[in-house]
Amino acid sequence: MSQRNDTPTIQIQDASGIPSPCLVVFPQCIEDNIARMIEIAGNPERLRPHVKTCKISEVVTMQLAKGISKFKCATLSEAQMLIRAGAKDILIAMQPVGPDIAALAQLSQENLDTTISTIADNFESIHAIESESAARGYPLGLYLDINAGMNRTGIAPGELALQLYRAIVDCPTLNLRGLHIYDGHIRDPNPINRSLHVEDDFKSSATFISTIKASGLPLPNIVIGGSPTFPIHAERSDFELSPGTTLLWDFGYGDAFKDLPFKHAALIFTRVISKPADGLICLDLGHKAIASEMPHPRVRLIGLEDAEFVSQSEEHLAVQTKSASEIKVGDAFFGIPKHICPTVALHNKVAVVEEGKLTGYWTVSARDRILD
Repeated sequence: MSQRNDTPTIQIQDASGIPSPCLVVFPQCIEDNIARMIEIAGNPERLRPHVKTCKISEVVTMQLAKGISKFKCATLSEAQMLIRAGAKDILIAMQPVGPDIAALAQLSQENLDTTISTIADNFESIHAIESESAARGYPLGLYLDINAGMNRTGIAPGELALQLYRAIVDCPTLNLRGLHIYDGHIRDPNPINRSLHVEDDFKSSATFISTIKASGLPLPNIVIGGSPTFPIHAERSDFELSPGTTLLWDFGYGDAFKDLPFKHAALIFTRVISKPADGLICLDLGHKAIASEMPHPRVRLIGLEDAEFVSQSEEHLAVQTKSASEIKVGDAFFGIPKHICPTVALHNKVAVVEEGKLTGYWTVSARDRILD
């Protein structure tokens, strides 16, 4: 099949045994992406990759083998997956509420050889986490979450943020870990503009960091950035960097950030299930198989670059193509997802292709919501 220059080279000797729709991962491409992350960071100790993209223990194992020992996640299930994979330093970058606070404390207390931390951005959350820690007699690690301009979570740098920081420092049943600063709102396609945007938005955080140091307060660690911005923050030698999508990549980021040298390491595999009208084909690629929170195209079909998306429902994707008359029911295609992170979460297993052969399946264990 013909391919664009920016799409991966697909060499599979026999795809007949792969069920569809199915997410397919290419470990060699993942290895290459890990190597590029380390190259950008300077060394693996500076990386704290986010596992919300992959949710797969085998991918974590690949990173551990390259010297990456610290990770970031969003859910308790992802934290549990990391523990079982052998990670020793985990930041749950999602402020816990409700029963998650007790579950976090329980998970931490049951895994004393793993450093587990979370974030907070208000007094109520700090007090709730503190109370759980005190009741158990076990201190929990806590980062102060800083709002770097995304306006999703975090406290704006300033006097109130300093008060919150002091509250964590002064609490005997909490272990201060430092600052968590995520600037996921910075998505300028032009790398020069992106860098300027990062530097401009970082000014208030830089001032806050200086205030903490001038106040004589400890500042153990700073976790900063996401996939588009971590190469810029890599210039700050004393920060930890937390990219995530870089492990698998997608065409949403690939198109937006052409300067970032990552490979598409996960593709969706789909088959034609019907030809309902002239010029139309229907694929078994509905909302349940690929992230659908954004407008079409939600997938870039390799070999069907002229495809126009007609409709999508739970199980079906109808597209119009000039090649329809040449396509048969049962024909298979690969596609690059536009948004890989939620796409992974739709699949309980992914097919693994190595050296052109299907070698097995990996379980997407961290897609679960309730701990077992």
